[in-house]
Amino acid sequence: MRSDDLRRAFLAFFEGKGHAIVPSSSLIPHGDPTLLLTSAGMVQFKPYFTGQAVAPSPRLTSCQKCFRVSDIDSVGDSTHLTFFEMLGNFSVGDYFKREAIQWAWEFVIDRLHLPQERLWVSVFLDDDEAYDYWRQIGVAEERIVRFGEEDNFWGPAGDTGPCGPCSEILYDLGEGVGCGRPDCGPSCDCGRFSEIWNLVFTQYDQREDGSRVPLPRPNIDTGMGLERTAAVLQGKASVYETDLFVPLLDSVSRLAGRRYGEDKVNDRSLRIVAEHGRAVTFLLADGVIPSNEGRGYVLRRVLRRAVLFGRKLGLAEPFLSDLADVTISHMQRQYPELGRERKYIETTIKAEESRFAQTLEVGLTLLDGIVEEAQRRGDGLIRGEDVFRLYDTYGFPREITAEIAADNGLSLDDEGFEAEMERQRERARAAQQTTLSDTVVLGDRASAIVIPRSTGFVGYDKLRHKSTIVVLLPENEWPEEESIASVSQGQNVGVIIRETPFYGEMGGQVGDTGEIRGPNGRVVVSDTTRTADDLIVHHGEVVEGTMAEDEAVTATVDRERRLDIMRNHTATHLVQAALRHVLGEDVRQSGSLVAPQHLRFDFTHQGAPTKEQLAQVQHMVNGMIRDNLPVRSRVMPHGEALEAGALAFFDEKYGDEVRVLEIGEPAISRELCGGTHVARTGDIGFIQIVAESSIGAGIRRIEALTGRGAEALIEERLSLMERVADELKAPVSEIGTRIASLQATLDAERKKAQALERQVLLSNIDSIVSQAESVDGVTVLAARVPASDMDALRQVGDVIRERLGSALVVLGAVYGGRPNFVAMATPDLVERGLHAGDIVKQVAAVTGGGGGGKAQMGQAGGRDATKLDEALKLAKRLVVKRGDTGA
Repeated sequence: MRSDDLRRAFLAFFEGKGHAIVPSSSLIPHGDPTLLLTSAGMVQFKPYFTGQAVAPSPRLTSCQKCFRVSDIDSVGDSTHLTFFEMLGNFSVGDYFKREAIQWAWEFVIDRLHLPQERLWVSVFLDDDEAYDYWRQIGVAEERIVRFGEEDNFWGPAGDTGPCGPCSEILYDLGEGVGCGRPDCGPSCDCGRFSEIWNLVFTQYDQREDGSRVPLPRPNIDTGMGLERTAAVLQGKASVYETDLFVPLLDSVSRLAGRRYGEDKVNDRSLRIVAEHGRAVTFLLADGVIPSNEGRGYVLRRVLRRAVLFGRKLGLAEPFLSDLADVTISHMQRQYPELGRERKYIETTIKAEESRFAQTLEVGLTLLDGIVEEAQRRGDGLIRGEDVFRLYDTYGFPREITAEIAADNGLSLDDEGFEAEMERQRERARAAQQTTLSDTVVLGDRASAIVIPRSTGFVGYDKLRHKSTIVVLLPENEWPEEESIASVSQGQNVGVIIRETPFYGEMGGQVGDTGEIRGPNGRVVVSDTTRTADDLIVHHGEVVEGTMAEDEAVTATVDRERRLDIMRNHTATHLVQAALRHVLGEDVRQSGSLVAPQHLRFDFTHQGAPTKEQLAQVQHMVNGMIRDNLPVRSRVMPHGEALEAGALAFFDEKYGDEVRVLEIGEPAISRELCGGTHVARTGDIGFIQIVAESSIGAGIRRIEALTGRGAEALIEERLSLMERVADELKAPVSEIGTRIASLQATLDAERKKAQALERQVLLSNIDSIVSQAESVDGVTVLAARVPASDMDALRQVGDVIRERLGSALVVLGAVYGGRPNFVAMATPDLVERGLHAGDIVKQVAAVTGGGGGGKAQMGQAGGRDATKLDEALKLAKRLVVKRGDTGA
């Protein structure tokens, strides 16, 4: 079955089950600031699942274009892609697990005719309901496996949204694929078992604080990877051998003069170039523009990575537009936007590739010298200023420099790179000049839209304003060749009006919502953004009648939501003032998010604030709130504001005239700020800090709630305390004492269990000692033991060392989900050059960890428990190699 046939079969099957077929949405997610790119089939349906919008049908099906940035570095193996297509069926509060499982099995068995003996099913650890449904339709018990949250809990797509346990259908590609071990099963990541379908039972809504609350109605969100399923149906072990990629690989092979399948290194490069060429084409078709940040940076990184791997194949001349042409020719029937944007795609690719080629040779030569210098220094590090020079002058993405460095056994000085980036931002700010014209041009094509510059925002002191529609823009498509004269019910639209009370997202403050009402219709505004030219665009849906250009309208902001935002925004200024008082004046804002539900404030500071300092900050801010200080703003020249001590956000652009917000008389806070604020601090009500964390070197983050959000949190926590008190059958005031008593009892029981465990371990010491063997004249015992803590490991090691007399003992155990090691060397072996601390450090490195210690004893921990046995084997090889290091 070809990929086109699979798409059609899937959509037709679920259409027959009452599902409405929904076209793929753009790779640029609409109205979801938590997502860089559309990463799953359910992204466009998130508002339906959360109840923010009404679905056109309770049953939906689609073939969705997806892009996952996280998989860039894995591209080139048999399964990973950046761009891929996801077939999916969705239930919005309609059917649930039984039907999803029944129809999935019906499709793969009756429509795709996959052999049942090749199929396996996974379910979430405690999802007995899903397990029972699989058994009822005939799946053998031994072919159903249970996995934990890492494997069988999906979502959300982004930081927030629907999520829940899932169940997968996996296809066994056969013993000839993968590791070849007799015990290989669905849990093995060797590639033999390919996940072709994931059925997600979305039962929860994950909030911004990471908490999960039940959705009003559970939903179904499934995803069948088109490429992986096509590989199965076409009898291929790799997605790159399917009809989706063969034309691309043929094209690259022909251009490079290399035959696919003859050399593993060349094959990987061929696959990367083919995949990235396809991905770049789709990103451009959906309107992503190459740049050095956000989506544009992803596009540029993928394109340049393709060029660099093309160079490895000997492709010195531009070639990516040829791959774009192949992609468009083979896929424009399914995705017509490819054909519509062919000229733009090819022109942009040629320009980007040519621009990169101009500096690539010089950059590669420079990088060769930088690598040689780093190797001579012997510190294993490419300096931050060198990484920045490659990035800034020669266009090398940091990740590509990291790849080349890794090939040479080096890493990057990321902290030094970030310092150079900050210096560049400072230079850019110093050179920034703001000029305004009477008009703004949207688009760069022959008939771009020329818009009179709006007289702007009038929402500092009003939430309702009469205005006039200047331009109506087709949502998700602008800027296009022309605007539209009118819109009618059901259409999504971008509205620009002469003056607006709506705040357009800027400076960390989210955009307003509300409505725009005209004489003949009404638009519900779901978001308000601001263009680079400072035009405020109201994004929404026409829910009544029609709207037309030049019509008189009344724009009304959602009052309660705006008030919540204002409370949180003024609170961020108070938080900064308090932080500077408590932690010192080195504190500077480095970012923020001001939303109706909560605030987030990022700031510079070396080291984590203590709990006492955070409590002091919260106490100070609440004191300022109770003092009911006046909040006022005034406009003044930029230089005058800075001379007056106003603080400025380092990444914000400012014109000659700036708005300064002052709190208190005399001012306890003075900042440049264009956002909306309460009139007096007492309007905030109360602040509660809920989290503090590190988000980078020298950058901390505080998250807090104010007003109604803080009130709800306190009520929730008090309710929780009362429930705990009820469970403990004690008054709230005694919860701490009761919990301490229970903890003491648990600790005592734990110590008894540990003592019993050690007795069992020591009683089996003979079987462990029997594993000792002679390696190059040294008695070595490297073994896994069932210990539950480091004390037990050390105690067993001491006994074994005494029993053997002269030996290197390396023991490993998995507890807390991670591997742990102890190594001991008897004094005679230490004299011969063995060092237990060095050995255990190298052993733990196999599992992604580290450690160390003294010559006679060392201990370490790792990350990957599946590599514990492999790590223990290294101990013997290290004994053999001890002469190589002079031991």
